[in-house]
Amino acid sequence: MVNLKSIIDEELRKRFSEARAAGSEYLDVISGDIHKELGFKNRMPSCCHAMREMMKMGDAILEAPPKGDGAKFKVRYFL
Repeated sequence: MVNLKSIIDEELRKRFSEARAAGSEYLDVISGDIHKELGFKNRMPSCCHAMREMMKMGDAILEAPPKGDGAKFKVRYFL
């Protein structure tokens, strides 16, 4: 069985690395973008859950659908 969390975590770490290399102080990530980039179908809750688990103290949820998970879930990660 494929470990979706590991795949999503790897994509997030790649994005963090690219943002740091570009000199950014933070990175905004939208779950729908991750879902699309990875070619997932019906895995939005997995994306949102993995994004929440990657959050550290100081990171912020900028947007969340009423039910919590959805394509517009957005997190600001401070690098």
